[in-house]
Amino acid sequence: MNSLPMSQKNVLEILSTEGAMTHKDIVRRSASSPRTIRYALKKLKEKNLLIEKMNMRDMRQIIYQYRFIQAEDNGLAGC
Repeated sequence: MNSLPMSQKNVLEILSTEGAMTHKDIVRRSASSPRTIRYALKKLKEKNLLIEKMNMRDMRQIIYQYRFIQAEDNGLAGC
């Protein structure tokens, strides 16, 4: 996780502390622009660090969730 850009680290930190949320919610909680958050989400999704779910209340929105990896939880990330 140390090799991630700051925008991606911020998104992961927000999702890990506050739980799953939409793009709009992440933008509200961060100091970054919507475009920066969109790009960070795209790159994190490519690295399989996020799970995308459909918002059942509004099917036009996607909910993003941090994919917890067992190795990271045990402090063995990168091994």
